[in-house]
Amino acid sequence: MGMMSEFRDFVARGNVLDLAVGVIIGAAFGKIVTSLTEDIIMPVIGFATGGVDFTNKFIVLGAIPDSYKGSLTDYAGLKAAGVAMLGYGAFITAIISFLLMAFVIFQIVRMANKMMPAKPAAPAAPAGPSEIDLLAEIRDELKKRG
Repeated sequence: MGMMSEFRDFVARGNVLDLAVGVIIGAAFGKIVTSLTEDIIMPVIGFATGGVDFTNKFIVLGAIPDSYKGSLTDYAGLKAAGVAMLGYGAFITAIISFLLMAFVIFQIVRMANKMMPAKPAAPAAPAGPSEIDLLAEIRDELKKRG
């Protein structure tokens, strides 16, 4: 069997195709969670904290080029200009996005587990002889020998 036919058989298995579909749907779902985080949750958090805009929370670490004409509070503009920065606001947003994604995945797995039929219990192992039976056998064997 050639390598190409082995590869075709590998790809044709259901698990590989299911994985590919899962990755594509996961990427699309990730965009929804990112939008939920950046467009809905972070503005609400900003409003609750007195108008704090987390996307523009950063610390400038490097020099700002003389050619930069934008605002010194524009994180995206400074980043595009190549200024070294510590963007802790973007990091906080990413953490919140991750936690939301993890929570939603947890809920999906939890719901799927509830919908799955319970696995039947494994049959109990046949009971072996009790200690008393074993001692009786040993006694009987000793009587035969002695």
